[in-house]
Amino acid sequence: MISPLQTQIEHDLAKSEPEVEVLLAEVLGGRTLRVFIDHPGGVTLALCERVSMALTGWRERYALEVSSPGRERPLTKPAHFRRFVGQRARVRTRSDHAPERTVEAPRGRRRQSAARSHSITGELLGASEDEVTLAVGEGVIAIPYSEIRRSNLVES
Repeated sequence: MISPLQTQIEHDLAKSEPEVEVLLAEVLGGRTLRVFIDHPGGVTLALCERVSMALTGWRERYALEVSSPGRERPLTKPAHFRRFVGQRARVRTRSDHAPERTVEAPRGRRRQSAARSHSITGELLGASEDEVTLAVGEGVIAIPYSEIRRSNLVES
């Protein structure tokens, strides 16, 4: 789920801002680079400015936007999903027929397949190194990270 772009930006920031976590880096319209960051002490305007300055090479190629994640925080790593187990998330898959699979449903829930869904919203139940598990309606599904195009928290 982590793009090569995000990996490179994380590498570029590691020296000057080691406590900054890059949550998502994406190019919009070929001209704008948007970077969502987090920090144990919170994200301030001053931190966004420091990150902007540290990414000078990227500013030469793109209009750069550095921002806090907000309420609909992006989820791009297994650790992100694990941190927010119990909360609602939206997961968009790479294709309309992504190979999600059903898993045994805990707490009396029915097994349910969402293989035809392109966008799936549910409660995060768990996250391994390979897949995320969501409670959707009365069922439970597992989605491999390799099939996730984008995901984020949603308000309950």
